[in-house]
This record gives sequence, C-alpha cells and structure tokens, in this order.
Amino acid sequence: MLNLPDPQIWLAYILCIGASLLCIVYGTINWNSDK
Repeated sequence: MLNLPDPQIWLAYILCIGASLLCIVYGTINWNSDK
C-alpha cells in the first residue's frame, strides 16, 4: 500500500495525522474561550 514497506514510516505518518487531528479538536473546543 503506497509502496512504503517500512513500518516505522507508517507509524510516523499515523502519529502525524493523529497529532494534527488532536490539535484541530483542541482548537475547536477552546475557540474563543476566556482563560
């Protein structure tokens, strides 16, 4: 699949996508909140 045989590269892709989704969710929840 996508010609990436090394599982460490897949792990890096998955972690990057997961971190991006986490940042989007955190930003959406805390949008315009006063702290």
